[in-house]
Amino acid sequence: MDVVPPKTVHTDFPVIDTDPHFFRVLRYARPSDYAVGAGTAVAGPILFLAMDRAHPSLLPRAAMAQSLRLVAAIGVTAGFLRYYKRSSLRFWGWSENEREVEMDMREMVQKVKNKEPLYGVSMLDAHMQGVAARNSRYSQIFFHVLPWFNLVNHNQHGVDTTKYFRAAEEELEMERLARGE
Repeated sequence: MDVVPPKTVHTDFPVIDTDPHFFRVLRYARPSDYAVGAGTAVAGPILFLAMDRAHPSLLPRAAMAQSLRLVAAIGVTAGFLRYYKRSSLRFWGWSENEREVEMDMREMVQKVKNKEPLYGVSMLDAHMQGVAARNSRYSQIFFHVLPWFNLVNHNQHGVDTTKYFRAAEEELEMERLARGE
């Protein structure tokens, strides 16, 4: 199997994952991501109403309500995509991610201790996992054109996973020493 390695991007912060799974991005989001997403979501309808107040459209009430619902739906979508992208940037090491690095280490070391696969079990064969990884890696950069998420468990995340195994071994050794073995 030929694995196409992800492009190495030099960042100011540690890279956690170049292709994080959809639900992992949601779990690692910060309260500030929620705030920015919510602000983006409500900005659309507020601006729409402000523009209508400044320059009335003279639309019938039903047409105005329908337009407002459309603007609200677009705003909620834009808010979610902005929230998701902010969280993704920290996985890639493109913005400050100290909290996420610690969360990642705890989560992955626990998976190693429990003898679970680091990135979940996939029903796809290795070739299709590679295709999925290549299609969704850094896809959030292009969100403004095509929202694309990683919904596939695969093992091509652009990071050296041996650090998790070393940390798990160290923790197990510390536990053995604490018990006096």
